[in-house]
This record gives sequence, structure tokens and C-alpha cells, in this order.
Amino acid sequence: QVQVIESGGGSVQAGGSLRLSCAASGSPFEHSCMAWFRQAPGKEREGIAQIYTNGAKTTYVDSVKGRFTLSLGSAKDTVYLQMNSLKPEDSAMYYCAAEVLWPGCRSSNIETSNFNHWGQGTQVTVSS
Repeated sequence: QVQVIESGGGSVQAGGSLRLSCAASGSPFEHSCMAWFRQAPGKEREGIAQIYTNGAKTTYVDSVKGRFTLSLGSAKDTVYLQMNSLKPEDSAMYYCAAEVLWPGCRSSNIETSNFNHWGQGTQVTVSS
């Protein structure tokens, strides 16, 4: 049973930084895809960054490029999302997702349908 647990959310003023962590367990993760999504009230869940654990190739959506950095822990079962220059529009519930079946990251499009394992979410609130 794959489990995904997020941590690190909180409240910050605009321009500040937060670091989210996502720890996965229950499967080998050498050829997996791990991603972060976010969902604001009344909006659809949006994929913002993903990483392929074999080689650490990352993909970002335009809205977070240059501000957010997704990195992989040494054991390949933990990922970190460093969020800098936060804006009020970054406020949302942030979810970590994992896909352990080959080929891992199925597409450069970060879509909910590409992931089978989800965490419960962690809230990020950015005040102006």
C-alpha cells in the first residue's frame, strides 16, 4: 500500500518562502513520478510541478517557473517543493501525488489522471 504524506504548509506574507515536503512509502520509487498539485476554493486541482525519480527530471507549469523548485531526496522517496516569492494567488491546498508504475512520469502535462496515490494535502496561505 503506497502512502503519501505532505508537510510544511502554513501562512506567509507575499514575497516570503515556504518549503513543502512529501514522503512516500510502500513501494520502490526508483522509477516513479512524484508531483505537486494545488487546489484553491472553487477551482480545479492544478498540477504545478513533477519529478521523475530516475534522473530527477523536473517539469513546472509557467505560473511557478523561476519561483518554485522541486527536488528529490537521496532515498528517492521524498520530494521537496521550495516555494519562493510567494504571491496571494499561490494560496491553496497543496497535494502531493505519486505514480509508481512504469513509465513513471507519463507526460510533460501534470494531470491528476496520471497519478494513483495522493496525500491528504497541506494548506498554504499567502497574505498581501
